[in-house]
Amino acid sequence: MYILVVNAGSSSLKYQLFDMDTQEVAAKGNCDRIGIDGKLTHTAAGKDKIQKDISMPTHSQAVSVLIDTLTDKEYGCISSMSEISAVGHRIVHGGPWLIKSVRVDDEVLADLEKCRDLAPLHTVPHLLGIKGCMEVMPETPQVLVMDTAFHQTMPPEAYTYPIPHELAEKYKIRRYGFHGTSHRYVSGKAIEYLGNPNAKIVTCHLGNGSSISAVDGGKCVDTSMGFTPLEGVIMGSRCGAVDPAIIPFLMEKENIPVSEMGNWMNKKCGFLGVSGVSSDLREIEAAINEGNERATLAFNVLAYQIKKYIGSYTAAMNGLDCIVFTAGIGENNSDIRRLALENMSFYGIELDEEKNRQRDVVEISTENSRVKVLVIPTNEELVIASDTMKIVSES
Repeated sequence: MYILVVNAGSSSLKYQLFDMDTQEVAAKGNCDRIGIDGKLTHTAAGKDKIQKDISMPTHSQAVSVLIDTLTDKEYGCISSMSEISAVGHRIVHGGPWLIKSVRVDDEVLADLEKCRDLAPLHTVPHLLGIKGCMEVMPETPQVLVMDTAFHQTMPPEAYTYPIPHELAEKYKIRRYGFHGTSHRYVSGKAIEYLGNPNAKIVTCHLGNGSSISAVDGGKCVDTSMGFTPLEGVIMGSRCGAVDPAIIPFLMEKENIPVSEMGNWMNKKCGFLGVSGVSSDLREIEAAINEGNERATLAFNVLAYQIKKYIGSYTAAMNGLDCIVFTAGIGENNSDIRRLALENMSFYGIELDEEKNRQRDVVEISTENSRVKVLVIPTNEELVIASDTMKIVSES
Protein backbone atom coordinates (compact mmCIF):
# COMPACT_ATOMS: atom_id res chain seq x y z
CA MET A 1 0.00 0.00 0.00
CA TYR A 2 1.29 3.43 -0.96
CA ILE A 3 0.32 6.49 1.07
CA LEU A 4 1.07 10.01 -0.17
CA VAL A 5 1.79 12.55 2.57
CA VAL A 6 1.29 16.21 1.66
CA ASN A 7 2.26 19.39 3.48
CA ALA A 8 0.83 22.38 1.64
CA GLY A 9 2.17 25.91 2.05
CA SER A 10 1.06 29.12 0.41
CA SER A 11 3.41 28.61 -2.54
CA SER A 12 4.71 25.09 -1.95
CA LEU A 13 3.58 21.48 -1.80
CA LYS A 14 6.00 19.17 0.01
CA TYR A 15 5.34 15.47 -0.40
CA GLN A 16 6.54 12.02 0.59
CA LEU A 17 5.28 8.73 -0.83
CA PHE A 18 5.44 5.87 1.69
CA ASP A 19 5.50 2.18 0.89
CA MET A 20 3.57 1.07 3.95
CA ASP A 21 4.61 -2.56 3.54
CA THR A 22 8.11 -1.47 4.58
CA GLN A 23 7.27 1.97 6.08
CA GLU A 24 10.04 3.36 3.87
CA VAL A 25 9.94 6.52 1.76
CA ALA A 26 9.63 5.54 -1.90
CA ALA A 27 9.92 9.13 -3.13
CA LYS A 28 9.87 12.67 -1.83
CA GLY A 29 10.02 16.17 -3.16
CA ASN A 30 8.69 19.69 -3.23
CA CYS A 31 6.63 21.65 -5.73
CA ASP A 32 7.91 25.12 -4.92
CA ARG A 33 7.11 28.65 -6.09
CA ILE A 34 3.52 27.72 -6.99
CA GLY A 35 1.85 30.67 -8.70
CA ILE A 36 5.21 32.33 -9.36
CA ASP A 37 7.54 30.53 -11.77
CA GLY A 38 7.38 26.93 -10.49
CA LYS A 39 10.23 24.66 -9.41
CA LEU A 40 10.16 20.90 -8.80
CA THR A 41 12.63 19.00 -6.63
CA HIS A 42 12.17 15.21 -6.55
CA THR A 43 14.02 12.10 -5.43
CA ALA A 44 12.86 8.49 -5.76
CA ALA A 45 14.56 5.69 -3.84
CA GLY A 46 17.61 4.45 -5.70
CA LYS A 47 17.45 7.18 -8.33
CA ASP A 48 19.18 10.51 -8.84
CA LYS A 49 17.66 13.72 -7.54
CA ILE A 50 16.05 15.89 -10.18
CA GLN A 51 15.35 19.62 -10.23
CA LYS A 52 13.53 21.43 -12.98
CA ASP A 53 11.55 24.57 -13.64
CA ILE A 54 7.93 23.83 -14.47
CA SER A 55 4.84 26.02 -14.52
CA MET A 56 2.50 25.42 -11.57
CA PRO A 57 0.02 28.34 -11.44
CA THR A 58 -2.20 26.61 -8.85
CA HIS A 59 -2.02 23.91 -6.17
CA SER A 60 -4.15 21.65 -8.38
CA GLN A 61 -1.58 21.90 -11.14
CA ALA A 62 1.19 21.25 -8.61
CA VAL A 63 -0.59 18.02 -7.62
CA SER A 64 -0.77 17.05 -11.31
CA VAL A 65 2.97 17.69 -11.60
CA LEU A 66 3.83 15.52 -8.60
CA ILE A 67 1.58 12.68 -9.82
CA ASP A 68 3.17 12.85 -13.27
CA THR A 69 6.59 12.77 -11.59
CA LEU A 70 5.78 9.81 -9.33
CA THR A 71 4.52 7.79 -12.33
CA ASP A 72 7.29 8.79 -14.75
CA LYS A 73 9.15 5.72 -16.08
CA GLU A 74 12.56 7.36 -15.75
CA TYR A 75 12.48 8.93 -12.28
CA GLY A 76 9.20 7.82 -10.75
CA CYS A 77 8.45 4.82 -8.54
CA ILE A 78 4.87 3.75 -9.30
CA SER A 79 3.15 2.89 -12.57
CA SER A 80 -0.12 4.77 -12.06
CA MET A 81 -1.97 7.07 -9.69
CA SER A 82 -4.28 4.17 -8.75
CA GLU A 83 -1.43 2.66 -6.70
CA ILE A 84 -1.79 5.51 -4.19
CA SER A 85 -4.31 4.20 -1.66
CA ALA A 86 -4.83 7.50 0.16
CA VAL A 87 -3.44 10.97 0.79
CA GLY A 88 -2.59 12.18 4.30
CA HIS A 89 -2.47 15.94 4.86
CA ARG A 90 -0.47 17.64 7.58
CA ILE A 91 -2.78 20.20 9.24
CA VAL A 92 -1.25 22.70 11.64
CA HIS A 93 -4.41 23.76 13.49
CA GLY A 94 -7.60 21.77 13.97
CA GLY A 95 -9.09 24.10 16.58
CA PRO A 96 -11.68 22.61 18.93
CA TRP A 97 -13.48 20.98 16.01
CA LEU A 98 -10.88 18.60 14.55
CA ILE A 99 -9.38 16.80 17.53
CA LYS A 100 -8.19 13.57 15.92
CA SER A 101 -7.13 12.28 12.52
CA VAL A 102 -10.15 12.07 10.24
CA ARG A 103 -11.18 11.24 6.68
CA VAL A 104 -12.18 14.24 4.59
CA ASP A 105 -15.84 14.86 3.83
CA ASP A 106 -17.93 18.02 3.48
CA GLU A 107 -18.41 18.35 7.24
CA VAL A 108 -14.68 17.99 7.91
CA LEU A 109 -13.88 20.63 5.29
CA ALA A 110 -16.43 22.95 6.88
CA ASP A 111 -14.73 22.46 10.27
CA LEU A 112 -11.34 23.20 8.76
CA GLU A 113 -12.75 26.39 7.23
CA LYS A 114 -13.58 27.51 10.78
CA CYS A 115 -9.86 27.38 11.59
CA ARG A 116 -9.09 30.25 9.21
CA ASP A 117 -9.31 32.77 12.05
CA LEU A 118 -7.12 30.65 14.34
CA ALA A 119 -4.33 29.98 11.84
CA PRO A 120 -4.89 31.96 8.62
CA LEU A 121 -1.30 31.58 7.39
CA HIS A 122 -1.56 27.80 7.53
CA THR A 123 -5.25 26.94 7.05
CA VAL A 124 -5.69 28.69 3.71
CA PRO A 125 -2.77 26.80 2.08
CA HIS A 126 -3.95 23.54 3.65
CA LEU A 127 -7.35 23.99 2.03
CA LEU A 128 -5.72 24.73 -1.33
CA GLY A 129 -3.64 21.55 -1.04
CA ILE A 130 -6.59 19.38 -0.04
CA LYS A 131 -8.85 20.73 -2.76
CA GLY A 132 -6.05 20.37 -5.30
CA CYS A 133 -5.64 16.70 -4.39
CA MET A 134 -9.39 16.13 -4.48
CA GLU A 135 -9.59 17.69 -7.94
CA VAL A 136 -6.74 15.65 -9.42
CA MET A 137 -7.43 12.45 -7.41
CA PRO A 138 -11.23 12.43 -6.96
CA GLU A 139 -11.45 8.72 -6.15
CA THR A 140 -8.57 8.69 -3.66
CA PRO A 141 -9.44 9.01 0.06
CA GLN A 142 -8.06 12.13 1.77
CA VAL A 143 -7.19 12.16 5.50
CA LEU A 144 -6.34 15.08 7.79
CA VAL A 145 -3.78 14.65 10.59
CA MET A 146 -3.70 17.59 12.99
CA ASP A 147 -0.61 18.92 14.79
CA THR A 148 -2.92 19.97 17.61
CA ALA A 149 -4.52 16.54 18.12
CA PHE A 150 -1.88 15.01 20.43
CA HIS A 151 -2.28 17.86 22.91
CA GLN A 152 -6.04 17.33 23.37
CA THR A 153 -5.33 15.28 26.51
CA MET A 154 -4.14 18.35 28.45
CA PRO A 155 -6.25 19.03 31.56
CA PRO A 156 -8.25 22.29 31.75
CA GLU A 157 -5.79 23.88 34.18
CA ALA A 158 -3.06 23.45 31.57
CA TYR A 159 -4.94 24.71 28.52
CA THR A 160 -7.01 27.52 30.07
CA TYR A 161 -5.88 31.14 29.74
CA PRO A 162 -6.92 33.50 32.57
CA ILE A 163 -9.10 35.75 30.43
CA PRO A 164 -12.89 36.27 30.72
CA HIS A 165 -14.58 32.92 30.18
CA GLU A 166 -17.15 34.35 27.80
CA LEU A 167 -14.46 35.64 25.44
CA ALA A 168 -12.49 32.41 25.61
CA GLU A 169 -15.62 30.48 24.64
CA LYS A 170 -16.70 32.95 21.97
CA TYR A 171 -13.35 33.01 20.15
CA LYS A 172 -12.18 29.47 21.06
CA ILE A 173 -9.14 30.79 22.90
CA ARG A 174 -7.16 28.13 24.74
CA ARG A 175 -3.77 26.46 24.66
CA TYR A 176 -3.78 24.14 21.64
CA GLY A 177 -0.11 23.22 21.24
CA PHE A 178 1.66 22.29 18.03
CA HIS A 179 4.26 19.86 16.63
CA GLY A 180 1.93 17.21 18.03
CA THR A 181 2.83 14.51 15.50
CA SER A 182 6.51 14.94 16.39
CA HIS A 183 5.93 14.86 20.16
CA ARG A 184 3.69 11.82 19.71
CA TYR A 185 6.26 9.98 17.59
CA VAL A 186 9.34 10.56 19.75
CA SER A 187 7.54 10.00 23.06
CA GLY A 188 6.24 6.70 21.67
CA LYS A 189 9.74 5.70 20.63
CA ALA A 190 11.05 6.68 24.07
CA ILE A 191 8.42 4.52 25.78
CA GLU A 192 9.48 1.60 23.57
CA TYR A 193 13.15 2.21 24.38
CA LEU A 194 12.51 2.43 28.11
CA GLY A 195 10.08 -0.47 28.14
CA ASN A 196 7.88 1.62 30.44
CA PRO A 197 4.39 2.59 29.23
CA ASN A 198 3.94 4.82 32.28
CA ALA A 199 7.13 6.83 31.74
CA LYS A 200 7.17 10.55 32.51
CA ILE A 201 8.86 12.24 29.55
CA VAL A 202 9.78 15.76 28.49
CA THR A 203 10.05 15.98 24.71
CA CYS A 204 12.04 18.89 23.24
CA HIS A 205 11.26 19.57 19.58
CA LEU A 206 13.88 22.18 18.74
CA GLY A 207 14.19 23.75 15.31
CA ASN A 208 13.46 27.08 13.67
CA GLY A 209 10.16 26.65 15.47
CA SER A 210 10.47 24.94 18.87
CA SER A 211 8.13 23.44 21.43
CA ILE A 212 8.48 21.38 24.58
CA SER A 213 5.88 18.94 25.93
CA ALA A 214 5.23 17.01 29.11
CA VAL A 215 4.10 13.47 28.27
CA ASP A 216 2.88 11.29 31.12
CA GLY A 217 2.16 7.67 30.23
CA GLY A 218 1.94 8.49 26.53
CA LYS A 219 -0.47 11.39 27.01
CA CYS A 220 0.37 15.07 26.72
CA VAL A 221 -0.35 16.98 29.94
CA ASP A 222 1.22 20.31 28.98
CA THR A 223 3.07 21.96 26.11
CA SER A 224 4.90 25.23 25.54
CA MET A 225 3.19 26.51 22.39
CA GLY A 226 -0.26 27.90 23.02
CA PHE A 227 -3.17 29.48 21.15
CA THR A 228 -0.71 29.91 18.29
CA PRO A 229 2.81 28.58 17.55
CA LEU A 230 4.19 31.92 18.78
CA GLU A 231 4.22 31.07 22.50
CA GLY A 232 6.94 29.17 24.35
CA VAL A 233 10.72 29.23 24.02
CA ILE A 234 12.75 31.62 21.87
CA MET A 235 12.73 30.53 18.21
CA GLY A 236 14.39 31.51 14.95
CA SER A 237 12.43 34.71 14.44
CA ARG A 238 9.52 34.23 16.87
CA CYS A 239 9.63 35.89 20.25
CA GLY A 240 8.14 33.03 22.27
CA ALA A 241 6.49 33.90 25.58
CA VAL A 242 6.90 37.56 26.57
CA ASP A 243 5.17 39.91 29.00
CA PRO A 244 1.95 40.79 27.11
CA ALA A 245 2.29 44.43 28.16
CA ILE A 246 5.42 44.72 26.01
CA ILE A 247 3.28 44.54 22.87
CA PRO A 248 1.01 47.59 23.37
CA PHE A 249 3.97 49.45 24.88
CA LEU A 250 6.05 48.99 21.72
CA MET A 251 3.07 49.62 19.44
CA GLU A 252 2.64 53.02 21.05
CA LYS A 253 6.34 53.92 21.25
CA GLU A 254 7.24 52.74 17.73
CA ASN A 255 3.90 53.51 16.05
CA ILE A 256 3.48 49.88 14.97
CA PRO A 257 -0.05 49.24 13.65
CA VAL A 258 -2.03 46.18 14.70
CA SER A 259 -1.82 44.81 11.16
CA GLU A 260 2.00 44.68 11.41
CA MET A 261 2.43 43.56 15.02
CA GLY A 262 1.82 39.87 14.36
CA ASN A 263 4.41 39.88 11.60
CA TRP A 264 6.84 41.71 13.90
CA MET A 265 6.51 39.07 16.65
CA ASN A 266 6.80 36.20 14.17
CA LYS A 267 9.49 37.56 11.84
CA LYS A 268 11.60 40.15 13.70
CA CYS A 269 12.23 38.59 17.11
CA GLY A 270 13.75 35.38 18.48
CA PHE A 271 17.36 34.57 17.61
CA LEU A 272 17.26 37.23 14.91
CA GLY A 273 16.05 39.96 17.23
CA VAL A 274 18.37 39.16 20.15
CA SER A 275 21.51 38.46 18.13
CA GLY A 276 21.03 40.87 15.27
CA VAL A 277 22.80 38.20 13.19
CA SER A 278 20.39 35.58 11.91
CA SER A 279 17.40 33.37 12.66
CA ASP A 280 19.56 30.30 11.87
CA LEU A 281 21.31 28.80 14.90
CA ARG A 282 24.21 27.65 12.75
CA GLU A 283 24.94 31.25 11.83
CA ILE A 284 24.48 32.24 15.47
CA GLU A 285 27.18 29.71 16.45
CA ALA A 286 29.51 31.03 13.77
CA ALA A 287 29.07 34.51 15.23
CA ILE A 288 29.70 33.14 18.74
CA ASN A 289 33.01 31.72 17.54
CA GLU A 290 33.91 35.22 16.37
CA GLY A 291 33.19 36.63 19.83
CA ASN A 292 29.74 38.11 19.20
CA GLU A 293 28.20 38.64 22.65
CA ARG A 294 24.63 39.12 21.43
CA ALA A 295 24.82 35.83 19.54
CA THR A 296 26.08 34.16 22.72
CA LEU A 297 23.15 35.66 24.62
CA ALA A 298 20.60 34.33 22.11
CA PHE A 299 22.11 30.85 22.40
CA ASN A 300 22.08 31.00 26.20
CA VAL A 301 18.48 32.21 26.31
CA LEU A 302 17.32 29.07 24.48
CA ALA A 303 19.32 26.73 26.71
CA TYR A 304 18.06 28.47 29.85
CA GLN A 305 14.44 28.33 28.74
CA ILE A 306 14.69 24.62 27.92
CA LYS A 307 16.04 24.07 31.42
CA LYS A 308 13.10 25.96 32.95
CA TYR A 309 10.53 23.96 31.01
CA ILE A 310 12.15 20.67 32.05
CA GLY A 311 11.96 21.78 35.68
CA SER A 312 8.36 22.97 35.54
CA TYR A 313 7.16 19.90 33.66
CA THR A 314 8.92 17.63 36.14
CA ALA A 315 6.89 19.32 38.85
CA ALA A 316 3.67 19.04 36.82
CA MET A 317 4.17 15.29 36.31
CA ASN A 318 5.54 14.67 39.82
CA GLY A 319 8.60 12.98 38.36
CA LEU A 320 10.80 12.55 35.33
CA ASP A 321 12.07 9.40 33.67
CA CYS A 322 13.32 10.67 30.34
CA ILE A 323 14.19 13.75 28.27
CA VAL A 324 14.04 13.52 24.49
CA PHE A 325 15.72 15.91 22.06
CA THR A 326 14.49 15.96 18.46
CA ALA A 327 14.18 18.05 15.26
CA GLY A 328 16.94 20.04 13.56
CA ILE A 329 18.51 21.69 16.60
CA GLY A 330 17.57 19.00 19.10
CA GLU A 331 19.07 16.21 17.00
CA ASN A 332 22.17 17.99 15.78
CA ASN A 333 23.30 20.59 18.29
CA SER A 334 25.24 18.95 21.12
CA ASP A 335 26.11 22.33 22.70
CA ILE A 336 22.46 23.24 23.27
CA ARG A 337 21.81 19.84 24.84
CA ARG A 338 24.87 20.16 27.07
CA LEU A 339 24.09 23.71 28.19
CA ALA A 340 20.39 22.99 28.79
CA LEU A 341 21.23 20.05 31.05
CA GLU A 342 24.09 21.62 32.99
CA ASN A 343 23.66 21.72 36.78
CA MET A 344 20.62 19.42 36.71
CA SER A 345 22.04 16.77 39.06
CA PHE A 346 19.31 17.68 41.54
CA TYR A 347 16.90 15.91 39.16
CA GLY A 348 19.27 13.00 38.65
CA ILE A 349 20.25 14.13 35.15
CA GLU A 350 23.80 13.30 34.13
CA LEU A 351 24.94 13.83 30.55
CA ASP A 352 27.66 11.66 29.02
CA GLU A 353 29.78 14.33 27.29
CA GLU A 354 31.42 11.90 24.87
CA LYS A 355 28.15 10.29 23.77
CA ASN A 356 26.55 13.72 23.45
CA ARG A 357 29.14 14.74 20.86
CA GLN A 358 28.68 11.58 18.79
CA ARG A 359 26.25 11.08 15.92
CA ASP A 360 23.65 8.31 15.71
CA VAL A 361 23.69 7.66 19.48
CA VAL A 362 20.25 7.29 21.04
CA GLU A 363 21.08 7.45 24.74
CA ILE A 364 23.43 10.26 25.75
CA SER A 365 23.07 10.10 29.54
CA THR A 366 25.53 8.33 31.84
CA GLU A 367 24.90 4.86 33.24
CA ASN A 368 24.32 6.44 36.67
CA SER A 369 21.83 9.04 35.46
CA ARG A 370 18.42 8.50 37.07
CA VAL A 371 16.85 10.28 34.10
CA LYS A 372 17.52 8.91 30.62
CA VAL A 373 18.44 11.49 27.97
CA LEU A 374 17.70 10.39 24.41
CA VAL A 375 18.21 11.82 20.93
CA ILE A 376 15.46 10.51 18.66
CA PRO A 377 15.10 11.69 15.04
CA THR A 378 11.51 12.71 14.49
CA ASN A 379 9.35 11.32 11.69
CA GLU A 380 6.13 13.32 11.50
CA GLU A 381 5.43 12.13 7.96
CA LEU A 382 5.42 8.47 9.02
CA VAL A 383 2.87 9.30 11.75
CA ILE A 384 0.67 10.95 9.14
CA ALA A 385 1.05 8.00 6.76
CA SER A 386 0.29 5.48 9.53
CA ASP A 387 -2.82 7.34 10.69
CA THR A 388 -3.98 7.66 7.10
CA MET A 389 -3.52 3.95 6.41
CA LYS A 390 -5.36 3.02 9.61
CA ILE A 391 -8.34 5.25 8.82
CA VAL A 392 -8.79 4.10 5.22
CA SER A 393 -8.30 0.47 6.20
CA GLU A 394 -11.10 0.75 8.73
CA SER A 395 -13.46 2.56 6.37
